[in-house]
Amino acid sequence: MRVIVVGATGNVGTAVVDALMKSPSVSSIVGMARRRPELGLGGVDWVGADVRDADLASLFRGADAVVHLAWVFQPTHRPRETWRTNVDGTARVLRAVGDAGVPALVYASSVGAYSPRTDDQPVTEDWPTEGWPGAAYMTEKAYVERLLDIFERDVPDCRLVRMRPAFTFQYVSASEQRRLFAGPLLPNRLIRPGVLPVLPYPWGLRLQAVHSSDVGRAYALAVTGDARGAFNIAAEPVLDRASITRILRTRTVPVPPRAVKAALAVAWRLRLLPATPELFDATMHLPLLDTTRARVDLGWTPRIDAEQALTEVLSGFGDGAGSDTPPLARDAGGAWRYREFASGVGGHDPVDQLTRHARR
Repeated sequence: MRVIVVGATGNVGTAVVDALMKSPSVSSIVGMARRRPELGLGGVDWVGADVRDADLASLFRGADAVVHLAWVFQPTHRPRETWRTNVDGTARVLRAVGDAGVPALVYASSVGAYSPRTDDQPVTEDWPTEGWPGAAYMTEKAYVERLLDIFERDVPDCRLVRMRPAFTFQYVSASEQRRLFAGPLLPNRLIRPGVLPVLPYPWGLRLQAVHSSDVGRAYALAVTGDARGAFNIAAEPVLDRASITRILRTRTVPVPPRAVKAALAVAWRLRLLPATPELFDATMHLPLLDTTRARVDLGWTPRIDAEQALTEVLSGFGDGAGSDTPPLARDAGGAWRYREFASGVGGHDPVDQLTRHARR
């Protein structure tokens, strides 16, 4: 089986490649990324290509499955640029899959595609996918769900799988996730458990998490099986104030979410924080996921619980952990994180500066 992984170098992409390499039915893996990594993995052929302008149909021809993971979070201050990759780029992937006659497509959707819910009753995969208005990430994920609906109608011979995972963590994703969401002003040492004396905690915040390796296995099962449709992917338990207090070994003080959003809005406008205040607002309204279908129809169960996944990435934050691909590189921000400041903190991805420098 020949599988092409689009966006193979990030947090989820590396986990998917690793899981596919362990699958006996997969004989060939093509890892595609706009910033080709220097590392060499046996059994993986790396291709440098950008979903915005590459000849994707030629790359996809002869593949048994395409896994589409390519997605950008930056620049948050220029949402038309993220739309160009995340929405327009995905539309190009869908056209190329159809033109190349690829039998299966596995797409990385998200819990962020779902419409909010006012209670904690977990939602199944038929819950509406309208996202959260105002948050670019959620709006883009929801829009792509409509593109997938059209693709499913127009290309019925292609088996389409939509993966909708919760927050996805691993130790080596720490530098990337700190850079994308917390920005350059957050000291690594503050994230270590037992360091923070007190943590303001927004009322009602709860979320689900899953380890990247478990997400990778879910994708591999979707690629090599015959399942169709959407799958929620999350681990137990739900993370709430009690969980965060215990994991960080700190004291949490409840604060109004509006106050947190207002503070984040000021920090974002002053270019002190890369994540938008609307992303926090959307996170406060995410529904919980029912993962029954993934367990029954995919045969998937998580091996690492949500608290372990969060503890692992927090340890990675404290250590400044990373890996050997451009998105996961621990030094992507540069010495004293100067590339993150030079990027305008949400103006563009500092990894692009790193890769341009490496080519010289």
